[in-house]
Order: sequence, then structure tokens, then C-alpha cells
Amino acid sequence: MNLFSSKCIYKYISFCISDKSVNVSTHSSLNTFSDLHHIYLALIMLKSFCPKPRHNMATWNLFLVIMLMDIMVSGWRFGFGADGLSMQYYSFSCPPAEGIVRDTVNKALRSDPTLAAALIRMHFHDCFIQGCDASILIDSTKDNVAEKDSPANLSLRGYEVIDDAKEQLEQLCPGVVSCADIVAMASTAAVFFAGGPYYDIPKGRKDGRISKIMDTINLPAPSLNSSELIKMFGQHGFTAQEMVALSGAHTLGVARCSSFKQRLSNFDSTHDVDPTIDAQFLKTLSKTCSGGDNAEQNFDSTRNTFDNDYFNQLQLKSGVLFSDQTLFMSPKTKPIVNGYALNQAMFFMDFQQAMLKMSLLDVKEGSKGEVRANCRKIN
Repeated sequence: MNLFSSKCIYKYISFCISDKSVNVSTHSSLNTFSDLHHIYLALIMLKSFCPKPRHNMATWNLFLVIMLMDIMVSGWRFGFGADGLSMQYYSFSCPPAEGIVRDTVNKALRSDPTLAAALIRMHFHDCFIQGCDASILIDSTKDNVAEKDSPANLSLRGYEVIDDAKEQLEQLCPGVVSCADIVAMASTAAVFFAGGPYYDIPKGRKDGRISKIMDTINLPAPSLNSSELIKMFGQHGFTAQEMVALSGAHTLGVARCSSFKQRLSNFDSTHDVDPTIDAQFLKTLSKTCSGGDNAEQNFDSTRNTFDNDYFNQLQLKSGVLFSDQTLFMSPKTKPIVNGYALNQAMFFMDFQQAMLKMSLLDVKEGSKGEVRANCRKIN
């Protein structure tokens, strides 16, 4: 008998476990806790349910081992350890976690599509300060001014989306899913909802216990030039290419006048107006700022759609922030901008890889962090 061509392997293996039949196919993907649990039991019980070779039990046993190893190596990282990141970190401890976060984000974005940009920005601001530890969510107290009350973070939105997901998860799996993971998962869901690439991230981050306003100095300012951006991102381990890819998140959302008005007058000692601004676009920015510091300007023409139009705008010298337009003016980053403007698929691929890398910045594991019961307060 050829085990590797048997219908009990290449078609389906059906077991009735706890009055429930589960089908295991080598051609289907398994995404739930019950699927993983049943596969494990299936491999243990396979000898009883499928015909066995009469003369070569060693081959049969080897086959079982290979099947189990294949499942694990192919991406089913079970996360047996309490510490350490894993794509399947919550598969046993809280199987619905990713689905709940995704559904909560999708519901919020259907009501307000502009929150996609807000959730991605929140993730970035979180990771670039204390690492991806949800320190951005902590409220200030009488004894401490937290990150979220920094001038650089006052325009952040979407906290209620994180709170909503956390409340649902605490009801189902109390004390299991960290706020840091919720922020990271919400960002990936927001990118995909807005039309961007789908990518998965490892889970298992713990929540930080420190949030100080002074640490927000580590956030890149909108006045930085390309060389300064390369240096700042390089301190976090990013290449120039990855920095430009991450900047492409500005394909979503808006900038407030307060973040670009310095380009419109008294720009520097030799120019009243930033010379890198297209003359027609200068009129647009000036008109926007006539509404005051909080007036909003779209980064590109498709505010709520994740695409490569942001890079097209840079080619037209219509970047909103100085830190945007400088990417096209610098010889080191201009070819990257041109490449992304020409090839959206390449931008998507580089963006998802850079976001995955960012989601791993200075993560806290094990006793170095905690799982907050309330994302706004340290336990």
C-alpha cells in the first residue's frame, strides 16, 4: 500500500471528535484553534482510522513524524512558550483574537474611512518611541504627562477602536491579548481595508509600563530633510529604501496646516517660500492654511485609498510636508520614489516588509512587559 497516495492522506481524513466531524485536507488552510487541535489528534489517531501497512511499520511511523513536522514547519508555529513572538501566538489561548480585531477595525472604517490613516499612524508613533508596546495608549496622570499628550501626538485618533477590540477580547479571553498586539493587528487590518497589501505579523508583544512625553522627541519631524530621515530611521535599523516605503503610508490621510505652514513664508535665509513646491500647489496649500493651523490638506488625491499616488504627487512637486517632498529632491531617495510611482506592486511589497520589520521594534516579551486589563492604564 502506498501511504502517500492513499485517499486518507491526499483527500480527506474525517474524525468524529466530541460529536463534531472535522475535515483535514492537505490542500486547505487551517486557521482556527479547533483545526489545529484536531490535526494533532488526527495524527495520533491515524493508525486506528486508516489502513496500516502489514510489513513496514517503520515507514508508517516515519510518515506520521513527517506529517507533523510538515504542519509545523509550514507555518503552524504553535507558540508553546509563554514568551517569544509567533504568527499563531493566540491559536490556543485566544483563537478569535485576530478575527475580533479585524472585524472591529472593519466596522469602524465602514463608518469612518479616515480612521485607516489614523490607526496606521498610531502604530508608527507607538513603535518609534518605546518600541511596539502600546505606550501611546496610556493616559496621563497627575504625576506623569504621557506620550499621547505630546504636541506631536495630539492629532492621533482611533483610540476608541482599540478600546472596543480590547473590551471584547477581555470578555472572551481575560488577561491574554496585549494592547500592543491589538494596535499592531489593527494597523494591518486598516492597510488591507483601504486597498493596500495583506500581510501577517507575529504576535506576543507585551504592553509597556512607561509612557513619557519627553520620549516623543524620537518621532521624525515634518521639517527633516532626506539625510536626516535616513539617519533617524537608520538608528532603528531601517534602510533608505525602507524609510521611503514607510513614508508611503502618507498615501492615506491628511496633514494639518501647522505641520507645513513653515514652507509658505520665511522658509529660510534665501527663500521666502520653499522652492521645491510647485507654483500651483503653493496656491492650494496657502488656501488651506487660510483656514487656520488645524485646517487639513490631503496628502494625495485618493485620501482613503492605499495606492502609490503619494509618490506621483512627489514627482509633481506636490508633496504636502517638507519631509515628503525632500524624498524626491534627494539623489539618494529620488530613484526609490520614481520606482514606486511607476510600480505600485513593488511599493506594496516593500511596504509590507518594512511594516513587518517596524512591528518588531523593541518589543517587550515575558516579564519585561504586561498584558493590561485597560489599554489606557498600567496594571
